Amino acid sequence: MLDAFSKAVVAADAGGKFIGGTDLDALKSFIADGNKRLDAVNAIASNASCIITDSVAGAVCENEGLTSAGGGVYTNRKMAACLRDAEIILRYVTYALLTGDASILSDRCLNGLKETYAALGVPTPSTVRAVQIMKACAIAHINNTAQRQESFTFGDCSAFAAEVASYFDTVMSSIS
Repeated sequence: MLDAFSKAVVAADAGGKFIGGTDLDALKSFIADGNKRLDAVNAIASNASCIITDSVAGAVCENEGLTSAGGGVYTNRKMAACLRDAEIILRYVTYALLTGDASILSDRCLNGLKETYAALGVPTPSTVRAVQIMKACAIAHINNTAQRQESFTFGDCSAFAAEVASYFDTVMSSIS
């Protein structure tokens, strides 16, 4: 995982040059938006429990067969595993948002996830639907349009909502 500063250093070093020009402008922009980025991460982290339970409950309500005998979350143990996995996915999405780099999400969370879910018999459509709901909830919290309102330092975080949406899209395409 490389943060914005590490990426700039690695790129400059690979080219045998000093950091400057567009690289420096990008870092200045990253710093200027730092408080808004932290607000967006905090909006997700402080509502993680609700986001996770709403996403899993939403997927289950839309497909009641999941809680029936033989369903994907029939036993308490399977439901606990589903909630745990949703928490892990959301946590890594927030890490990616914090650093502005999706590599941690891909390397530590999504690598092999599709194969693992297939081996365990986890229903892909329901999993993708839970992630879609998680995405909508997280974006609502970042944009401060969720039922529970947050107080943000600098206002408009729509760019970060779009960024986090792309991370959730990466998760969905990875498990599909």
